[in-house]
Amino acid sequence: MKYGLIAGSGRFPILALETARALGHEVVVIAIKENAPPEVEQLGTSCHWITIAELGKLIDILHKEQVTEVVMAGQVKHTSLFSTLKPDWRLFKLLLSLPSRNTDALIGGVQAELAKEGIRLADSTLLLKPLLAAEGVLTRRKPDEDEGKDIAYGRRVAGALAGFDIGQSVAISERACVAVEAMEGTDAMLRRAASLVNGRALRLVKVSNRRKHLLFDVPVAGPGTIRTMAETGATALAIDAGRTLLLDRDEMLDLAERHKIAIVGHPPAEAEEV
Repeated sequence: MKYGLIAGSGRFPILALETARALGHEVVVIAIKENAPPEVEQLGTSCHWITIAELGKLIDILHKEQVTEVVMAGQVKHTSLFSTLKPDWRLFKLLLSLPSRNTDALIGGVQAELAKEGIRLADSTLLLKPLLAAEGVLTRRKPDEDEGKDIAYGRRVAGALAGFDIGQSVAISERACVAVEAMEGTDAMLRRAASLVNGRALRLVKVSNRRKHLLFDVPVAGPGTIRTMAETGATALAIDAGRTLLLDRDEMLDLAERHKIAIVGHPPAEAEEV
């Protein structure tokens, strides 16, 4: 199968390309300048560099390469659209039509433009299915009773917040929400939470946004998550099964076992009142 991959920053596009290669897929890379890592050039069937402002060029490349299904992987600095870059005519026309210019609206607009051209923008996990968390307890140690109660409470809180697109994680201790993730990221949130609980154990609950799609903003956990949990006294991690990417899974689970951290994948649920 032949896919297109719009590559942003970080390890996400590299992992997607490595996994696709292992599965025998051809992948045409459209790398976003000043965002995508240079390694993507070596991992795709072909590679084209464009700016985030060149929607027309993106469509032309996909047509030329005969790609009808494309995914996005990695973060892209959308703010450059409103500062340093001049949108091409296709993107300019799209921006004028949007009711707002947040990420949801922008990606939705791009998805609609691609659909007009017979190109489907698919979930960003399409090439990363083997990395998605399974349902159930992923470590030998199960969450104990106190951890289970904190996780249940934390999932209610995180699910409600996810409906407002506010972060993906919460830190819970003794059925109280100690900290909510915002722009600082999970690691910084955990360290902030640890400074507030005077040595009491924390539980980390991470959920996906309640969008039906996974076009972008997919939750990720990996060895770095476990190291920060161990550092901050977090003893259990709850994630959305099928909607959370586990990076370097074997290393991550080995670290969790060594630090006696329980990891459990829950079926994703709709946001609910706390």
